[in-house]
Amino acid sequence: MGSEEKAAALLNATFVRPARFYLSGFSNIPHVKYYFVFLCFVYVFTVLGNGLLLSVICLAKSLHTPRYMIVFNLAVTDLCGSTALTPKLLDMFLLERRHIAYEACLSNMFFVLFFLAVQSWTLLTMAYDRCVAICFPLKYHSVVTGASIGAVLLSVWASLLGLVAFTVGVIDRLSFCGSVVVRSFFCDHAPVYKLACNDAYFSNIMAFVGFVGAIVLPLILIVLTYVWISVALSRIASAEERLKALRTCTSHLIIVAIFFLPILGSNIASVASSLHPNARIMNSSLTHTIPALLNPIIYSLKTEEVLISIKKLYKRNRLSNFTSSKI
Repeated sequence: MGSEEKAAALLNATFVRPARFYLSGFSNIPHVKYYFVFLCFVYVFTVLGNGLLLSVICLAKSLHTPRYMIVFNLAVTDLCGSTALTPKLLDMFLLERRHIAYEACLSNMFFVLFFLAVQSWTLLTMAYDRCVAICFPLKYHSVVTGASIGAVLLSVWASLLGLVAFTVGVIDRLSFCGSVVVRSFFCDHAPVYKLACNDAYFSNIMAFVGFVGAIVLPLILIVLTYVWISVALSRIASAEERLKALRTCTSHLIIVAIFFLPILGSNIASVASSLHPNARIMNSSLTHTIPALLNPIIYSLKTEEVLISIKKLYKRNRLSNFTSSKI
């Protein structure tokens, strides 16, 4: 055996990759299966709600605008993110098949984190749309165009694809020669790389970079955007006009609060004190599932344009059915 072959053999021996991981999920909680049944219903209504919103946006020509391109993108990420997480979660914990292959674990990690990151940056894109509409109303239709929003969303998907792929790929350089029990309900990044028995410093750095890039930076920019919007609204003389402009931001602000507050709360709590694993898993599972359920509800019930489009599509469908029955 030559020197190069010996070096390769030594390198392969250094990195121990387990055949599979074991997801521990909740520990010592009675009747926990009822919680997973609840998540099953959440997923079903998430699929129905987002599917309805996607269908309405596709069918209603009045919604073929840059703003609803962003809403469409959010609904797609909600649908894909929930599908990447919930079916596998239910299969594992309702049917007690908690082992997951090494490669499947990394794939699960990638898709869940990727769609979570895209969701975060889509909310920032929505804030940009509202900022231009309120602060520069005369320039809105020339600045916020289908081409510009398409370019922004495409760049978001491409850049986050690279960031998340690199973050997950770094784990493949770790050696797992000890425990393979992941203390989470899916192959979460930190609970997996912390099982490594060699130096995981670079993975720790990427976890910080990923969290800042996917969550903290978009949130800071959203806050700055609304500071700018507040300044612009303060210059409007009429209180009625200020209230009318602010109402266009209500749905977005609700979604931002639902999405970001639980993530920040759990991370702050885990740093400031020793957060119990069950509390972290509960908060994390709700953070990954509830926003995707509520987003289409908020945009269906809070947005007049969508409601009007749904009514028009319903009337058109009834009319076509009536005409066909007469023929």
